[in-house]
Amino acid sequence: MPLATRRSLLVSLAGAALLTGCSDGGGDGGGAEGAPSVSHAKRLRSKAARESADLLGQYDRALAALPSLAARLGPLRDEVAQHMKAFGGATRPSSASSASTPPVAEKDVLKALAAAERELADRRMKSLAEPDTPAELARLLASVAAAGAGHAYLLGEG
Repeated sequence: MPLATRRSLLVSLAGAALLTGCSDGGGDGGGAEGAPSVSHAKRLRSKAARESADLLGQYDRALAALPSLAARLGPLRDEVAQHMKAFGGATRPSSASSASTPPVAEKDVLKALAAAERELADRRMKSLAEPDTPAELARLLASVAAAGAGHAYLLGEG
């Protein structure tokens, strides 16, 4: 009999957790507080995916202008593409990029990409301080920001 009681208690708790997790936030209890967090998380993910797509476009333009940098920029570009996918972005960079063409000199291209990586990493770190950022998304943002800072360092070495 105690086994059935434990089992039914566990089933009840699991059911309650599922109902709470599937709440649409329409109630006047704690569910209403969860809705803004979900919306905030979606906005942050979408923004991060767009920013990664824009950065990916900058890498593509740099590689188109200076194919000789393919060995150096290719792995970094591939990581940016993975970051974009991790945030739920499309596989192609957005057409609304910030810069039209990169500078022609190799050192200027590297400097511009390093600055873009650094600025994006800084923006992502600042977004971690927003109060409604879910923990999983915060970890992803922190990880990608750290990778971006690493990219900026590697691009600045040249």
